[in-house]
Amino acid sequence: MTIDKKFVDQFINVTVKAALASSYFVGKKDKIAADKAAVDSMRKELNKINIRGKIVIGEGELDEAPMLYIGEILGAGNGPEIDIAVDPLEGTNFAANNLPGALSVIAISEKNNLFKAPETYMEKISTKVNVKNVVDLDYTVKQNISNLSDYLNKNPENLTACILDRPRHKEIIEELKKLKVNIKLISDGDVSGALLVTDKKYNVDIFLGIGGGPEGVLAAAALDAYNCNFQGRFLFESDDDKLRAKQMGISELNKKYELNEIVSGDSIFCATGITSGDLVSGIRIKQSEFISETLVTHKHSGLKKVIKLKQNL
Repeated sequence: MTIDKKFVDQFINVTVKAALASSYFVGKKDKIAADKAAVDSMRKELNKINIRGKIVIGEGELDEAPMLYIGEILGAGNGPEIDIAVDPLEGTNFAANNLPGALSVIAISEKNNLFKAPETYMEKISTKVNVKNVVDLDYTVKQNISNLSDYLNKNPENLTACILDRPRHKEIIEELKKLKVNIKLISDGDVSGALLVTDKKYNVDIFLGIGGGPEGVLAAAALDAYNCNFQGRFLFESDDDKLRAKQMGISELNKKYELNEIVSGDSIFCATGITSGDLVSGIRIKQSEFISETLVTHKHSGLKKVIKLKQNL
């Protein structure tokens, strides 16, 4: 079974409208207001689509998030059953402080084909090289870089690794420096970080480190369409985290998940720029019009492109 291509434009509209709503709060130093604008818009637009949708990755649990919470039912109530993962504002700090890289993101799959990831950390790795035993979450940084160098026929000093700039990554960063690998540090936004391996123009060979679990699932949906490699392993900080994971159906807490276990079957992924970043340009408002850019993938049709739209406000 596949998702009808007619839905692609409808889901692009969802992230475009959310990005536009959030754009009015760019640089206003209020990340909560910027996020709420994106959430409210996304919910409104999703409810117009002829689907029976269910949020599997959202803004938290029912008691934490008033809208777009895990388990929330959306759509017009007819049409196919769809699992929905959302990050209405990926990079809340980017939007609040008018920094590059804020996105509005959604991924959808057929029912039960999108991993239900708890709000916890995930150890992750992504590369363009989708060949077994080249890059693996279980290998050391040195082993991964050595294998990747050999496979790509590049010296380590000609490789670029993308990683979140966090104290927890101190040892990985030190090891990369020792190996003379170029390092692209990002301050937030690990959905877009993971996607920089998809195209040579971004000049990133490997993304690695610890980031958000839900963000890992969202990135995997796009990486799947690009036939890239992605692996993730959840990290649980408390017994509460473990309990929540078990309630969501995760029985093997230490399991390394391959991409096809995170997203299976057909999927659509859309990421619209709020502020301009590596992947897409941000919302630009000119008098009574606005321009948006959305990275969209649809696995079944092979669609993988940035779509630029000019629309009336």
